[in-house]
Amino acid sequence: MPLIIMCGYPCCGKSKRAEELRHYFTQHTGRKVYVIGDDILGNEKNWVYADSQNEKNLRGALKAEVERKVTKYDIVILDSLNYIKGYRYELFCLIKHAQTPHCLVYCLTSAEVSSDWNRSRESSAQYSQEILDALVLRFEAPDSRNRWDSPLFTIQREDTLPFDAISDAIFKRKAPPPNQSTQSQPLSSTNFLYELDKVTQDVLMAVLDSQKTSVPGDLIAVPGATEKIELNRSLNMAELRKLRRQFISYTKMHPTENIGQIANMFVQYLNKSMH
Repeated sequence: MPLIIMCGYPCCGKSKRAEELRHYFTQHTGRKVYVIGDDILGNEKNWVYADSQNEKNLRGALKAEVERKVTKYDIVILDSLNYIKGYRYELFCLIKHAQTPHCLVYCLTSAEVSSDWNRSRESSAQYSQEILDALVLRFEAPDSRNRWDSPLFTIQREDTLPFDAISDAIFKRKAPPPNQSTQSQPLSSTNFLYELDKVTQDVLMAVLDSQKTSVPGDLIAVPGATEKIELNRSLNMAELRKLRRQFISYTKMHPTENIGQIANMFVQYLNKSMH
């Protein structure tokens, strides 16, 4: 099921554009069109976006619903802010695994216009100004040079949606190729399992040692990795062991053929888990 990812500031017209796309594809393709939005958990938006854990839960629920709906035939429209670059990359990995195309529709407005449109809503549907300003500040604009943000359609409020171009993007393009690691399983390699265990243990010990002389905000270099750990907070042994177990379980299910990248992958996983 091709995936259309909406993206933009709060109150920038995403839902209106998503409805236009739903109507167009329903009328012109005969396919089912599913629109998945922030109301999936039934929680009030200010409550969700005021707390990082609530927001993380929402993103997880949206991604899970997309994964349930994705096939190679019907269409899914993800109508949410999708303002985090890393989250858009996760969605890209999802569609790679499902072997279906995607595109991004970026509804471009200024912060001032979004604030004006927010104030014009009924009070129960408004973002608080504090939440809206914070989301605008955190927004990571899509970049068509990134494969997970491409093809990218940037739409301003006076524009008409390029329906034909969007249709071509999701129906005439080939799906991105799956990672080689999803096609060939190196788990039969004793060396892979050994390196996975050894590298993650080395990283774990390096983090524990570095924390003795580091403070939150420091960057920690670990053996075998070019990327550094962003130490936002202290991690105790129990938490590190739990994260290591989770990473090993995930990597066994999604193995890489490039053993030299295990350390960087684990660093990325730790950084993501600490946010």
